[in-house]
Amino acid sequence: MECEIGSSVKNPGFTRCAHEQAVYVKESSKDLLIVGVYVDDLIVTGASETLVSTFKKEMMKMFDMSDLGMLSYYLGIEVCQSKGTITISHAGYAKKIIQCAGMAECNPCKYPMEAKLKLTKDEDGVDVNATDYRRLIGSLSYLVNTRPDISYSVGVISRFMESLKVSHLNALKQIVRYIKGTTDYGLVYRRGGDGKLLGYSNSSHGVDIIDRKGTTGMVFYFSGNLISWNSSKQKTMALSSCEAEFIAAKMAACQALCL
Repeated sequence: MECEIGSSVKNPGFTRCAHEQAVYVKESSKDLLIVGVYVDDLIVTGASETLVSTFKKEMMKMFDMSDLGMLSYYLGIEVCQSKGTITISHAGYAKKIIQCAGMAECNPCKYPMEAKLKLTKDEDGVDVNATDYRRLIGSLSYLVNTRPDISYSVGVISRFMESLKVSHLNALKQIVRYIKGTTDYGLVYRRGGDGKLLGYSNSSHGVDIIDRKGTTGMVFYFSGNLISWNSSKQKTMALSSCEAEFIAAKMAACQALCL
């Protein structure tokens, strides 16, 4: 179905996005139409309501499709649209994660990870159920799509999936407890703005006590709205905090050019 829809979208003059193969764009001197394809689901947006309406009618002639109206839910992401703002969140999905972790009755906490926590391989620690742990980390990794506040914590605990111990499980449970108190958190996008791209980068030096590699963090805003973020371990070991900052700045510059 995706191939059929994809080929049909290309026929009316759409071009496939070079960076995201599931996105198609139709652009003219005055109007812009963007279509996102996931299996047999479509997200349609554009600068002209008439253009969007026309596209929907054309697709309904070719396929047995339903128009669900304004976007409110897509792939677990809840979308709230109001005048001048769009809010996206994973509230329902976050609650399911808490249920799957068996922590529905847990007490919430203020922080996703203890300050200056130093996790190790803990080779002498007690083993835990690896399947449940990895499934929970996978769910949290998807939650990061609307929750940049947990990206660092999830990235840290993801480093120990080969050999999982109780100490790693405890760190994971703290993230779940944090989510318990922040299920409604999400991202707000406001109309307008100055049209400028603004980015920030930062790094830590030698915080991983196993290989002494630092961590790079970066965020990018467009017209004051958060559009891109990342927290990842650096690929090389920096010999100084200055070098760690340079590595982070280099990665942020590459992302800025891509954006």
